[in-house]
Amino acid sequence: MSKKTGSLSQRMYLLRLLVKRNIKNQYYRSFIGVVWTVLNPLLNMIVMAFVFSALFGRHTDGLDYPIYILSGNIIFGIMRGSTSSSLGCLVGQADMLQKTRVPIEIFPTANVFSALVTFGFSFIALLLVAGFRALPILGGPHFIFPWQIVLVIIILPAVTIFSLGISYFLSALFVFFRDIKHIYSVILTLWTYLTPLFYSVDALNSELVSKAMVFNPMYHYVEGFRELLRGDIPNIMLSFSTTQPSILAMYGFAAISLVIGWLFLEAMKNKIAANL
Repeated sequence: MSKKTGSLSQRMYLLRLLVKRNIKNQYYRSFIGVVWTVLNPLLNMIVMAFVFSALFGRHTDGLDYPIYILSGNIIFGIMRGSTSSSLGCLVGQADMLQKTRVPIEIFPTANVFSALVTFGFSFIALLLVAGFRALPILGGPHFIFPWQIVLVIIILPAVTIFSLGISYFLSALFVFFRDIKHIYSVILTLWTYLTPLFYSVDALNSELVSKAMVFNPMYHYVEGFRELLRGDIPNIMLSFSTTQPSILAMYGFAAISLVIGWLFLEAMKNKIAANL
């Protein structure tokens, strides 16, 4: 039992070190450093709100458009950031993996937790924007903080597990197929536009798109978070007749992703060591 506990404590210690290193390297030699984790989502929100507010700003079901954009982007950013950085994480640690008995899954796991840390800072940015938009001096309040916002703890585990499964799969696949880096970049771009980040499904006015959106995992995570900001709670069960975020779908997609990613990584472990 003590050996298992020691091994687990060592892995957790290494995981914390990797997460800290990832955050530091992300803003290495930056003048304002980690503050960019708050500024980046804010600046992106300002640009997108300026460009798209006239087109889609009226179709956000009562949610203030800057908050609509920012909330969608920071949730999507967990998946986008963690999976993109996990592509080359095993190849980048080839020397360590060949010389030590470090479990290979710890590297993509560290990238996912690093993305969660970034989300934490971005969430602060969201609260700042929401508080600013609530000021009466701006003709508000444009936003009132609902208590349901604390239920983000229901959504975060699901999107984390979903991202973890994709990260496991991509990190193993990249060892044998380096072109996946370019292919996945295109997939991410397509996925971004297929997820209602800066537009709403209602604005598209298409029943076919509405029904198809149910099969987009990121739709459930993004819109589920927005439901909390609206003061509502996502549906527990999955409904294919209407476009509504579903907690069951969130964890269903997460479980499928983790199982596929973990099994693929486990199946490739021996071959990965030989191909690094």
